[in-house]
Amino acid sequence: MLGKCVFAICLALPAWADAPDASIFPRARPAVVADAVDTAIAAATQPVAEAAAPVAVASVRPRARPETTSAPVTTVSSSAAPAPRERRGFLASLFGPPRARPQTEEAAPRPSGNSVCGDPAIIGQQLEPIGSRTRGCGVDEPVQITSIDGITLSQPSTIDCATATGLRRWIDDGLRPAFGDSRIVGLQIAGHYVCRTRNNIRGAPISEHGRGKAIDISGIILEGGRVLTVQDNWNSAMRAAYRAGCGIFGTTLGPGSDGYHEDHMHFDTADHRNGAYCR
Repeated sequence: MLGKCVFAICLALPAWADAPDASIFPRARPAVVADAVDTAIAAATQPVAEAAAPVAVASVRPRARPETTSAPVTTVSSSAAPAPRERRGFLASLFGPPRARPQTEEAAPRPSGNSVCGDPAIIGQQLEPIGSRTRGCGVDEPVQITSIDGITLSQPSTIDCATATGLRRWIDDGLRPAFGDSRIVGLQIAGHYVCRTRNNIRGAPISEHGRGKAIDISGIILEGGRVLTVQDNWNSAMRAAYRAGCGIFGTTLGPGSDGYHEDHMHFDTADHRNGAYCR
């Protein structure tokens, strides 16, 4: 095996010796080739003097779609404000927008002040039931009246609604007609609810005042502040007004009736078996 290798080397030696410039180093390039290479390198390193001719490049834009027949588009004026965007909460997205509330008629205006007893002309306030340790006294549904049909009471008066309604009828049907053109603006009140016996007599029955069914009037107040008292002005007008109370009230007592009502008119709504008691 070794002998074969030596023989092959010996055969190759003459050919290798005759080979021109056989070397493991690169041979020098011919001048022509070197000049061409240098020229190309120089051209590549120099700045481009002129822009190269444009190269046609395929457009990346999508081609226009063919026109199709569609509904006409309404042109919106640029001056019109854009519609506000509806804001919907979580619940609205689930159940939809809230329904509009039905319109209701406005309630009729309430009369001035606080009316009681279902009559706008009777002004006052509803009170809590009045009880008493004295048998026969007390008012189940008392009201405290301050004015009736524009006529002011000199003090808030506690009575029941039946008595308040009777007093209103007496003002309209008896008092005003009796005084004609004289404008009445107030009533002087001498008594209303109080738990006591009749005429304050010991052992007598409970007065209608103790039941909230009576009121005592001692004078008439005219416009301008003039006061006509029952005691000093028991004239024809005052007597006519007093007589008009009979029938409206169950009991009417005044000057000359029993000696206990000489300075005032007593009206109450007691229900007598034989009709109204008028003295």
